[in-house]
Amino acid sequence: MPNLINRLVYNQYQNEVASAQALLLVSMTGVTIPEVQPLRGKLAKQGAKLRIVRNNLLHRSLAEKGFEFDAAALAGNLGVITGSAEAIIGASKVLTEPEVKKPGKIKLRGGVFEKRQLSVAECAQLADVPDMHTLRGQLVGCIQAPLRSLASLVNALPSGVARVIQAHADSSPAASAAEPG
Repeated sequence: MPNLINRLVYNQYQNEVASAQALLLVSMTGVTIPEVQPLRGKLAKQGAKLRIVRNNLLHRSLAEKGFEFDAAALAGNLGVITGSAEAIIGASKVLTEPEVKKPGKIKLRGGVFEKRQLSVAECAQLADVPDMHTLRGQLVGCIQAPLRSLASLVNALPSGVARVIQAHADSSPAASAAEPG
């Protein structure tokens, strides 16, 4: 019976690794259930899913997909955060928040991002990548700035011409002779 259960769990891991665009390996040593539940909620808001896994089965699933992590990355209590690339970027931001980092129980051990194996340092750098909303805002700002300059230039031309005509009219002798009457 344990072999059947191991095969079922292994198949689940294979499906999760195959369907996820990215994943993070995290150390879960010493973490209690009351500490994990708020973390799972924060990760779920980002679209990521945290699962505690069996190391040897996960190691086989990852190796089958061509990802070889060292024994230290897969030792002890291990959790896997899976999701889309955007969700994993959000998850790395959650994992680098002071309230998660401060206790020191949950640590990044590595990851896979868009079919590329990442080191611990590279996983931590994912937290510095802006999310999609920020990138869209920056793109709109880049597009909007030249358009705003063009609009103000187009508006300035007619108003400038009107000021020149008014100044010319004010300074002409015919206009000054007609006014004193």
